[in-house]
Amino acid sequence: QVQLVESGGGLVQPGGSLRLSCAASGFVFKYYVMRWHRQAPGKERELIAGVSPAGGSTNYHDSVKGRFTISRDNAKNTVYLQMNNLKPEDTAVYYCNAAAYNDYWGQGTQVTVSS
Repeated sequence: QVQLVESGGGLVQPGGSLRLSCAASGFVFKYYVMRWHRQAPGKERELIAGVSPAGGSTNYHDSVKGRFTISRDNAKNTVYLQMNNLKPEDTAVYYCNAAAYNDYWGQGTQVTVSS
């Protein structure tokens, strides 16, 4: 059974930091590109970060470049998203996604940035 379980979301003040985790099981994690997406209220889901299977290549949406860092630990079947200098416009549900032979999604974790 494939599972992607996100954690680490919550309420944070502007300028604060959060670290999201996504624990994967049920597929060969090291073969998959891993991505983080987010969906804000009333908006479409958007891709914000991706990391290659071996972790050597990353890419980011312009809105998070320099503030967010995606990384992965293939020994732990986990992908992370370190989010620094958070802004109110980062408020969204954040989803983990595995892409290769198949496409898998987590259930999402809420991030709220507010004072």
